[in-house]
Amino acid sequence: MKFEPIALKEGSEVEIAFEGEPVKARHGESVASALASAGHMVLRATPKGTERGVFCGMGVCRDCLVDIDGQRNVRACMTKVKPGMEIARAGRAGKPSTTDPNPPHVTIDSVKTETPDVLVIGAGPAGLAAALAARRAGAHVVLADERAIPGGQYFKQPSAGQTIDAQQEEGRRLVEDVRHAGVDIWPETLVWGAFEPLVFAVNRGGGTLVVQPRAAVYAGGAFERPWPVPGWTLPGVMTTGAAQTMWRTDRRLAGKRVLIAGNGPLNLQVAAELARGGAELVGVVESAAAPRSPPQAARLAINAPRLALQGLRYLVDCRTMGVPVIYRSQLARIAHVEGELEATIAGAGARTVRCDTVCLGYGFLPSSDLPRSLGARCDRDPATGMALLRRDAEGATTVDGLFAVGDCTGLGGARVALADGALAGAAAARHAGFDLGRSAALSRQLRRAGRDTVRHRRFQAALWTIFKPTVDEVTPTPETVMCRCEEVTYGEVEAALAEGIGGAGAVKRRTRVGMGHCQGRYCGALLAAILERNGHRSDEYSGFAPRLPVKPIAIGSLARDPSAK
Repeated sequence: MKFEPIALKEGSEVEIAFEGEPVKARHGESVASALASAGHMVLRATPKGTERGVFCGMGVCRDCLVDIDGQRNVRACMTKVKPGMEIARAGRAGKPSTTDPNPPHVTIDSVKTETPDVLVIGAGPAGLAAALAARRAGAHVVLADERAIPGGQYFKQPSAGQTIDAQQEEGRRLVEDVRHAGVDIWPETLVWGAFEPLVFAVNRGGGTLVVQPRAAVYAGGAFERPWPVPGWTLPGVMTTGAAQTMWRTDRRLAGKRVLIAGNGPLNLQVAAELARGGAELVGVVESAAAPRSPPQAARLAINAPRLALQGLRYLVDCRTMGVPVIYRSQLARIAHVEGELEATIAGAGARTVRCDTVCLGYGFLPSSDLPRSLGARCDRDPATGMALLRRDAEGATTVDGLFAVGDCTGLGGARVALADGALAGAAAARHAGFDLGRSAALSRQLRRAGRDTVRHRRFQAALWTIFKPTVDEVTPTPETVMCRCEEVTYGEVEAALAEGIGGAGAVKRRTRVGMGHCQGRYCGALLAAILERNGHRSDEYSGFAPRLPVKPIAIGSLARDPSAK
């Protein structure tokens, strides 16, 4: 008699193994969340033997690589738990990856090509809004995202169960609107290459295909800005976004005793959420002064009263739950002491605290590799030093048919991303030949977007006036790691500069800074800052040039047939 396997629901309790030890987990949660909840923070060792764990939580840094069921170097933060998984720490010598000895493959001439009217890359708020607008205009829209569940970093959707608050519920409704409109959603899809005039290489289903749309909207988002202090690479040190993803997506705490350090309102939100979830928050270190500006508070309330009230609620929640907020201060050092992390805080609230987990949230850097690889021009923002994609009011870049929206173009918040996404999606559909006046739903979406983008930009301006840092950044020591991937220190980079080597490319060749898995996403901005201090003028061509693939992919996937079962 043949028995069919029982289909498990997302969230069902299952058992996996880590380093041979059984671990209770939930079907469908991330491997990173399951292991962190069980207290396993060390996930791999670098070639130099340094221990690493989850850091970014969004597939950028690749510090959470593990071996799963014989497959080497799998990202724990991007991989869903399945029953019976055998997981081991990566970075050890051993057998090569388990692979199919005769996988279905394609030749260069038989790679499948998809030709949607509009390709949207990234399923966060901007990408979802863009896909919906383009579809309402009548375009055939493909929405590609690397994660298994649409929603992005802001609308983080639960891996199982119900949405936990209004923010998640809004995201769920938007995703449902996108599905109902008929957008072709491609989850777990990496767009790893872009070629002129508008051709994209895509890894989907373990194989490669080509997408050649008539217009494209890039909504690749941003990643958290590095904060290079001694100890920032230790297991247990992660970004605020990583800890929030574990909680909001999988209902897992990144640690029992948590310190959050950085700048901006996201840290207060995460502190309140983790405290409500049962974590002990030993502190929130904030580099700005305590908010005491009635004019700016009034601007917040006038332009976005609901968001202003929400922010006030986070402050009240932290105070009610006894979470100390340490203003005009910043994290200066992290060390591993007696089985705990010891964090040294500098500034007005100078002190030393012990905890299980340190979360870093010092702002974001835009992810713009794909547009830049197509030749999209950038302008350097004098306030932040970031190279931002040059766009018009509808999000059109300097590349014909390519639009860019959301945090990949500069940080405007989720509300601006939603509004800009709608405008860019409609413009992309128009570029593809569609009439925007045929859909009443689209007309309503665009009118709302036009109103929202103005008032929410005013809100953001007031918000960051309140959260303007009041303390100088900590100067890294020569021993502090600059490049997480290649473990290149500040001292090594300074020594190269002292020898007369100049320019990001030359320093990269001399020291290997920027040559690792993350492809310079974290150390690139740090190197640019040092070069500027040494008299090198920055422009849109400064820093590391984008290189393909924009994220590492398995060599075998280049030839594998994605349609093969």
